[in-house]
Amino acid sequence: MKKLLLNYIDTFSGLSREVWWLALITLINRMGAMVIPFLSLYLSDNLCFSLGEIGWVMTSFGFGSLAGSWIGGKLSDVIGYYKVILGSLLLTGVSFFIVQHFSDFWSICISFFVLIAIADTARPAFFVALSAYSKPENKTRSLTFLRLAINLGFSLGPALGGLIIATIGYSGLFWIDGLTCIFAGLIMIKTLHPKKAKVLDKEVVVNNPVSAHSDNTYILFLIALTLFGVVFVQYFSTIPLYYKEVHFLSEKSIGLLLALNGALIFVFEMPLVAYLESTSISKIRNIINGFILTGISFILLVLTPWTGILVMGMTIATIGEMVSFPFGNAFALERSKKGRQGAYMGLYSMSFSAAHILGHNSGMQLINTYGYDNSWWVMGGISAIGVILLLIVKNQVNKEKLHLL
Repeated sequence: MKKLLLNYIDTFSGLSREVWWLALITLINRMGAMVIPFLSLYLSDNLCFSLGEIGWVMTSFGFGSLAGSWIGGKLSDVIGYYKVILGSLLLTGVSFFIVQHFSDFWSICISFFVLIAIADTARPAFFVALSAYSKPENKTRSLTFLRLAINLGFSLGPALGGLIIATIGYSGLFWIDGLTCIFAGLIMIKTLHPKKAKVLDKEVVVNNPVSAHSDNTYILFLIALTLFGVVFVQYFSTIPLYYKEVHFLSEKSIGLLLALNGALIFVFEMPLVAYLESTSISKIRNIINGFILTGISFILLVLTPWTGILVMGMTIATIGEMVSFPFGNAFALERSKKGRQGAYMGLYSMSFSAAHILGHNSGMQLINTYGYDNSWWVMGGISAIGVILLLIVKNQVNKEKLHLL
């Protein structure tokens, strides 16, 4: 046991002080992001929205994310990642205070579009900051560490969120979300101000940078990643409804089940990624394996009405996430060295924004029309298509390597 603990601690060695601060800021911010996993329930129970209306609200959420990611990528290249992240955190905090006062369909759509657009300007900037604060050899582990902070926050957040809903109500979530964003911004001012932070890997300036939009292999990779996102976001929109309507779980139980995702990631992701990095398995191959596991997690839900399958499904999906996302992030960052990092990582973030646009609404509409079981089969089919696209990307990357030899 002592050896296992020492090996676990060793996976964090070599990470810079700035990466640790960035992870803490992310942890505080994400721990407060309790509205998001409960958004579909909030709209359904508190505002009495139909499934169709919830789907369109989620779509506006996705369009806001798309706009914010694009703007954030551009601004990161123009004014720098520090100003983008700080401005996003502070303004997002204020936005959370405001959106809770809207209740009709159109005002909810517009207010959540603006909120998420502001919040997601920070997404590409976080990637660029992490790249700057990490030594080249620590990039994947630094990305994994940041994800660990995100998922620890998401693990604690839903568990606390379920308790807050049961005691204070949904309004408490908005106030706590806003305060944590502002608190995270204040910590960033104190610890990562450009005069205090040490840049370990400055953005590489190339003479003839490749436009992210003209990098066909990268674009195909992003399309596959978008399909992955369409499948994965179901765990934050349709899956909570499935837990409640089909398996009759309470909000508290749903929060704890969602918290399992973050808890597993907190314990196992860093050692798993460290192990996979020591093997000859390529980044793309790891992404493919994770995509396959996530697709399987949905098929399992169809096979039996046993409630225990929910834990198994969440566990398998989490393993898929642990394998896919760190290496997907690392592949995108590695590819971004061909051009401007902000633009590349902006497109990377936009792929998940597009997944929000397509995933939440299509999931809701599928369930509304064909039911849960048929929808889970569709998610399995989308996973298969994504795997095929990633196999093509893997083949193209191998050809590029041979061309350089």
